[in-house]
Amino acid sequence: MSRNFELLQQFGKEQEVFSPPTPVRSGEPEVFAEPESVVASPSQLDNASTEEVKTLVQRVFLLSAGQAPHTVVFAGSESGSGCSWICARAAEALARQVPGSVCLVDANLRAPGLHQQFGIPNHHGLSDALRQSEPVGIFVTALSPSNLSIVSCGSAPEGAQGLLTSNRMRTRLHELRSMFDYVLIDTSAMSSSKEAIVLGALSDGVVLVLKANSSRKETARSAVQEFQTAKVRVLGAVLNQRKFPIPEAIYNKL
Repeated sequence: MSRNFELLQQFGKEQEVFSPPTPVRSGEPEVFAEPESVVASPSQLDNASTEEVKTLVQRVFLLSAGQAPHTVVFAGSESGSGCSWICARAAEALARQVPGSVCLVDANLRAPGLHQQFGIPNHHGLSDALRQSEPVGIFVTALSPSNLSIVSCGSAPEGAQGLLTSNRMRTRLHELRSMFDYVLIDTSAMSSSKEAIVLGALSDGVVLVLKANSSRKETARSAVQEFQTAKVRVLGAVLNQRKFPIPEAIYNKL
């Protein structure tokens, strides 16, 4: 965990993550804030995990200082970080905590996966909306709870990747923001493209997803610096798939 601890030191919130150390079940999540929050998640959502995801949602969307974000990009530092899982669970938790409407958008056209999180088909979605002129509402699919919806990646993502950074995407995002109170966008990993930076600039901020025991601190720092250089607000970082706590004896020596 030393690699992740050094990264958290840069965020200035390592005390909130590691102190006081408490027993943690394998895969159980934990949260801290600021830049503004961090979560580690399991492969299945148990009661403890549910509470941690709720905490993430509260800190990012409901307890933020100043104007609360309503359009947020979720981006992994690298492929395999579990970003789609985090984004989907955060949207579900947010929909259950607010009276307003919530929409998920699968803008990860390189490796789409949000539709799989909900077991729905992927016939029409964002890639189709970027090519066609119909109202964006026809590409929206209702989910559960009733105030949660999704725009999946669509039927032909390959040819639409270039459109994610176009004015067409800006227009579609504006339409979605006018239809829904909250929009959560899942994007491709920072290691494979810079689309998260462009979409982050069109949004209220980004949440960076890191994979425990895999993401290198240099990669994570570089991603944060790229967002900051582009003047994209980093709302938080998510430490995903963390399995082992730091023993108290080791923690006291840090």
